[in-house]
Amino acid sequence: MSTEQQNIVQEPLSPAQRVRSDWKSVAEKVSYRAIVNNIPFLAFVVLLCVLYISNSQRAIDMQRELNARNKELKELRWKYMDVKSQLMYVKTETQVMKNAEKLGLKPALLPAYNVKSK
Repeated sequence: MSTEQQNIVQEPLSPAQRVRSDWKSVAEKVSYRAIVNNIPFLAFVVLLCVLYISNSQRAIDMQRELNARNKELKELRWKYMDVKSQLMYVKTETQVMKNAEKLGLKPALLPAYNVKSK
């Protein structure tokens, strides 16, 4: 009888029967037993999700800090340029003469000369 059973050809499944069997296989994969068997994998996936989220938050925080530092750097650069231009203005000959007049100094009327020793 066993040879007879092997020789019997199974009838092809109809599309509706194939869909039902597919849903049954999906239901078996999602069953409680399947979930319990895959707990290590699910724990690993959850760990990866937590690491991904924490890494994203850390990157956002670092970007905010970097933007704040860049803003501060721009402000300091403008202050440097302002002080530098003020210093250049104060060093001009006319400004030096005005500041010297306040101290009672006057510009020399005769050109400078060298004193040579014998």
